[in-house]
Amino acid sequence: MQTFLKRLVLAAALIAAPLMAQQPAAVPAPAAASAPATLTATDAEAWLDGYMPYALKRGGVAGAVVVVVKDGQVLVEKGYGVSDTKTGAPVDPKKTLFRPGSVSKLFTWTAVMQQVEAGKIDLDADVNKYLDFKIPPRDGKPVTMRNIMTHTTGFEETSKGLIVLEPKNLPTLEHELKKWVPTRVFAPGTTPAYSNYGAALAGYIVQRVSGEDFDAYVENHIFKPLGMANATFRQPLPASLAPQMSKGYNSADGCRPGL
Repeated sequence: MQTFLKRLVLAAALIAAPLMAQQPAAVPAPAAASAPATLTATDAEAWLDGYMPYALKRGGVAGAVVVVVKDGQVLVEKGYGVSDTKTGAPVDPKKTLFRPGSVSKLFTWTAVMQQVEAGKIDLDADVNKYLDFKIPPRDGKPVTMRNIMTHTTGFEETSKGLIVLEPKNLPTLEHELKKWVPTRVFAPGTTPAYSNYGAALAGYIVQRVSGEDFDAYVENHIFKPLGMANATFRQPLPASLAPQMSKGYNSADGCRPGL
């Protein structure tokens, strides 16, 4: 009897073994999610200090300012390189001036929306309502401020008249906009196409509906309220800011003056 029981237990074990092997492996419990890394000023500055000198040298850039903002607060604000290759003056993140270029559009759109809030601009009205010259329609559709701000005016893009070598020769918005209107290559609202002329047109409309010169408007209603004492759109530069202006170079390593 004992021999029979031993054989029975062994047989049961042999039968159970393949059955157990067919059982799905136990799924391990998911690991606890690790907390996201927190960006610190020390880490950000360390990375920038390693990368920026390389980037400036590779790009032939004389100097630059980097500002990192986190949770609405400035985390790192630092200048790299020089503002003048002859004197070796370092870039000061709080004082060195750089030309705004297309960053100026951000301020232009802000000015436009201030006038929208004031009830002086309708984003969907024909812009001719605010102008003292005519922007012709295309395919029966007028240009609106919404078209301008979304770069869907349909204007052909060009740099004609937008860049001058001497600030004293810079034409007024009114003069340049009235002198020439770009060809309309798309119906408004149909095709995104970058337009510097459109942005300039928006600035001129702000100027007309507000009754203030555009440079003065931005200064009084954006720069001053934000405490941006070292910022201006005025050309030539005010005497108080001229010494802070960085030199422009087509290539810093060649020291060839640019705009």
